[in-house]
Amino acid sequence: ANKKIELINRITAQELSHEIQNNNKLLIDVRKKSEFNAEHVIDAINIPLNEISKRLNEFPKDKPFVLNCAGGYRSIIAASILKQNGFSNFSDVVGGFSEIKKTSIPTTEFVCPSTLL
Repeated sequence: ANKKIELINRITAQELSHEIQNNNKLLIDVRKKSEFNAEHVIDAINIPLNEISKRLNEFPKDKPFVLNCAGGYRSIIAASILKQNGFSNFSDVVGGFSEIKKTSIPTTEFVCPSTLL
């Protein structure tokens, strides 16, 4: 239809593991705070999807970062919001935290969310 399209750079969890080891890549987790508190990648920052528009100033414009959620759906929505706001220096993890957990990327110990109430 000759309409402009935007592309989202997507990486695998294995590629993220390599990038973290070599570049100390910033990871932004867009899951709900309760999901993040239950378990997350060590040193990841939590900016839940429903807060992104209010917290755009917390996303770096001068260095690359990576988005993740639980399975990849919310992080793609987050990516769309960021693209609409002029960001292009990021990637999204295919399969999200589910795939990250299968790698050697260090995560916090799992805490049952019901104990966090």
